[in-house]
Amino acid sequence: MEKLFFLYAAMFGYLFGSIPFGLLLTRMVGMDDIRNIGSGNIGATNVLRTGKKGLAASTLILDGAKAALAVLLARYLWGDIAAMIAGFFAFIGHIFPIWLGFRGGKGVASMIGALLALSWPVGLGFCAIWLITAFIKRQSSLAALAGAALAPILAWFFAGNALALTSLALAILLFWRHHENIRRLLDGSEPKIGVSKK
Repeated sequence: MEKLFFLYAAMFGYLFGSIPFGLLLTRMVGMDDIRNIGSGNIGATNVLRTGKKGLAASTLILDGAKAALAVLLARYLWGDIAAMIAGFFAFIGHIFPIWLGFRGGKGVASMIGALLALSWPVGLGFCAIWLITAFIKRQSSLAALAGAALAPILAWFFAGNALALTSLALAILLFWRHHENIRRLLDGSEPKIGVSKK
């Protein structure tokens, strides 16, 4: 029965995570398909490239909230392990949404939302690292990579091995989704925050 609960947590975590808020919000205000703009991703960073700061902020909050809600519901229904499973699969749902042919965002907001719900010190630590790096370097991707890289260490310190391993798995996937950004960071062509990507 416990394994069945874990399957339920994975399924509804994935379905929550696959809600494409960036695409839905931009369409609601009559904009072109966000997948045809900038990087083509459905996340908040690409929405920001449209110049709509309010929509970008809403996308960020909702992408984080969907993962956090999946975690909180799973924890309430089935416990802490199920909560980690739900958070992981909410992240998977965001980067591979079934509704969009498995082509989604890069998962930064969803990872933050899941971590905030699983262990708020870890989530806040990620946010602090993101903000500091973004303020200094003015590059959203670098800030996200720095936060993801340190998240497993924060998780181990504040919450123990299980969340550290979950955070490590999320970080590996986030790095993989940012492989093009990493290449541009290395060759110096990654755009700064607030600069459109052609």
